[in-house]
Amino acid sequence: MSVKPRLQIVVLVLLVLAAIALVWSGASLWSRRQAAQQLAEEAELLVRQHSLLIDSELARFRLMPIVLGEYGDLVDVLSTRNAQTAARLSDKFGSLVRETGASYIYLINRNGVAVAASNASDDSSFVGQDFGFRPYFSGAMRDGKAEYYGAGLLTRQAGLFLARRVGQNDAASGVVVVKYEFGALSSIWAGDPGRTLIVDANGIILAAPDKDQILTTLAPLPTAVRQRIDAISQYGDAKLEPGNYRFAGPDHIETAEGADMVYAALPIAGTDLRILHLLNTRQARIAADRRATFATLAILPLLLLAGFAVWWQANRTARRAAERRSLEAAVAERTAQLREEMGYRAIADQRYREAREELAQANRLASVGSITAGLMHEINQPVATIRTLSENALHHLAASRSERVRDSLGTMIAMTERIGTLTQEMRGFARKGEGQIGEEPLDEMIAGAMLLMEDRIRRAGIRLTLPPGGQPTVLGKRVPLEQVVVNLLQNAMDALEGHPDPEIAITVEREEGMICLTVADNGPGIDPQLGKQVFEPFVTGKPNGLGLGLGIAQDIMKDLGGSLTITASALGGAAFTVTMRAA
Repeated sequence: MSVKPRLQIVVLVLLVLAAIALVWSGASLWSRRQAAQQLAEEAELLVRQHSLLIDSELARFRLMPIVLGEYGDLVDVLSTRNAQTAARLSDKFGSLVRETGASYIYLINRNGVAVAASNASDDSSFVGQDFGFRPYFSGAMRDGKAEYYGAGLLTRQAGLFLARRVGQNDAASGVVVVKYEFGALSSIWAGDPGRTLIVDANGIILAAPDKDQILTTLAPLPTAVRQRIDAISQYGDAKLEPGNYRFAGPDHIETAEGADMVYAALPIAGTDLRILHLLNTRQARIAADRRATFATLAILPLLLLAGFAVWWQANRTARRAAERRSLEAAVAERTAQLREEMGYRAIADQRYREAREELAQANRLASVGSITAGLMHEINQPVATIRTLSENALHHLAASRSERVRDSLGTMIAMTERIGTLTQEMRGFARKGEGQIGEEPLDEMIAGAMLLMEDRIRRAGIRLTLPPGGQPTVLGKRVPLEQVVVNLLQNAMDALEGHPDPEIAITVEREEGMICLTVADNGPGIDPQLGKQVFEPFVTGKPNGLGLGLGIAQDIMKDLGGSLTITASALGGAAFTVTMRAA
């Protein structure tokens, strides 16, 4: 072989190798970009899903200080300082911690000292500890409520502190605190791909799958920030030094082992905390390079064929033209196949995103339904009454009975005022003391409750027995008393659902200066396993109940100087007796 043909072969081989390297580099770059985009989208979907879960959890635990603030035992413990009462309250706190998943519940007096706690029986009990310097205590005493995140003084565990003042500002007697730690959520998220972190505004990690990284930082803290944190002992004696996770760019975090992780972040509603979900890019890069290699190997025969065509072109022009057409046809066919495969992948990815979004939407709707159920429970009947009166007004208007139209419209106005009063009363559950207790005719109070419920009871086919007119006058507030009776009637109707011969009876008796109104039914009665626990928050015998209605009704009667108790039913089912002071 002459020197010139040998040189041509060497040049041709070098060109083919350069083309292979170029193709692999381009395919690898494109494949890595696609993998990074897909990884970022997956992290975004997971962080949104986790954000919905933590928002739902915090919304549930934010209700607890509000409900606990209405416990009469809290005021008793803060005012009497009785050790036995405090011990019973601590036991109740411990039971609530086990039932709800809260980390700790404790009560602090106005001097900042804990007087009852869910861990009162532990060696690390909060009882007797001074929490007066903690910002959540001073914030709740000043503003009525406060939220604060940091590490516990005794437990050294990071979490969110939800505090609520007991009593009004001018007569505040203490603060009830619910602490929620994120360990349970970290356990739930452990099964998902990647890692989930919760960090504060300074990049301090409050929750992580590897517990030794909690209270480490994603970046060194500035001196001023560290001094401010130490001044309020927000994280106790934690070192707050950079740990295994460190910021490596706007959307990347690097681990101490050198792993590169892409992350997506969302704020946690109502706080300045953020939730981050991290996905390791190593497997994605390996898969991208593997795809680039496969693509290069797939194109390699074409490159060799092109080289052979160039070699053949140097010898025969005609054959070169034929080989070129064949090569172009093969390239076009392969390109069409690749585009078809990419289309299938895009469709599958779109279906995956749509399914995840439907799941997220269902979770949001469930959360919204649980929040609005209580309000709809209270105003549904006045709205139905307004509709009925509107229809009657149309009939009277068509018959030119203007007086009856006026009466219907007046009643509708009263019902709208009643709706406003009811919604105001719902807000009033968390802050008592509005309005004045006065003399209220019991006949008018019963009539008001019947205005809301009688039509619904009649349509349900329930036989209703009411007390005769001329009932005595009681001391109380009309709207709360009506609300208690309506609540008892609704519970009785729920219990009688499906009963072949449903019956409800309202009776009134006088006992030693007190007036006793009893609502009884002939339903299945109260589950013996529940007993008096039906008055406690979140305890209910209904499949879809919130477990707040009877507890709120009992608190209303305590505020009015009366009581709500379970009594024997003359009809054989359940009975509740409302005891009021006689005027």
